[in-house]
Amino acid sequence: MFFLILAAVLLPSGFSASLTTCDGLTQQVQIQGRDQFLGVWTYAAESTNMPGSKLLTKMFVENVWGKIYPANESDSFFVFQVQKMLGRCFTVTSKLTLVNNALHMDHPIHATEVLVATSCSDCLVLLSNFTLGESTYKGLQLLSKTKNSLLQGKRPKLTQAEMEEFKRQAACLDLPPPTILNSGKDFCPDESSPKDSETTDLTSVLSQADPEYMKLLDKMLSSRAGLKTLVDIIARNHTLN
Repeated sequence: MFFLILAAVLLPSGFSASLTTCDGLTQQVQIQGRDQFLGVWTYAAESTNMPGSKLLTKMFVENVWGKIYPANESDSFFVFQVQKMLGRCFTVTSKLTLVNNALHMDHPIHATEVLVATSCSDCLVLLSNFTLGESTYKGLQLLSKTKNSLLQGKRPKLTQAEMEEFKRQAACLDLPPPTILNSGKDFCPDESSPKDSETTDLTSVLSQADPEYMKLLDKMLSSRAGLKTLVDIIARNHTLN
């Protein structure tokens, strides 16, 4: 979860595939243009086959939101992502480019993302293929659009039917049961708001990370002993801070 950057889309008005079968639930959605991505989005749930991701997310991540705004190029935009972890705020800014109905990202990781069907009118489901170290993983994420500032109000919780649909989508893609993010806790403030909590920008750190470090991280996530070591490091650093 820590490296996936999300984007948003509205279903075309002509979309008519059934969302009761795996073919319908995993059908790719045609992207209509950059403007449909712009705005503020909260991350509702995700599923990924990256080892250790579910455990780390449940243990340390409280909530995530993102603001998408245009880049100079007409086919590109920036994603400013804010994660609340262990009571602290961490940000990452990434650039995505639309090519052949898919979103491509080179930094902080290499990823290709497509949008698939959802019956939620102000949500999106994003299917990603991303590389960490020498491994390629798959992820599915659910985003919900917010109509107001996160500091003024949050989107109502997704309905049970909407969450069940997302769980079926993950199952159709042979992904683990999704991790549900907590939207009831306070979100980190945006960059224009007074800072009432410490915020750390990880953009340059991730973009300049040594490839050997990313390989080591991948190996740690893939083994029980390595994952335990990683959990201990995060917990220890949090205690020291």
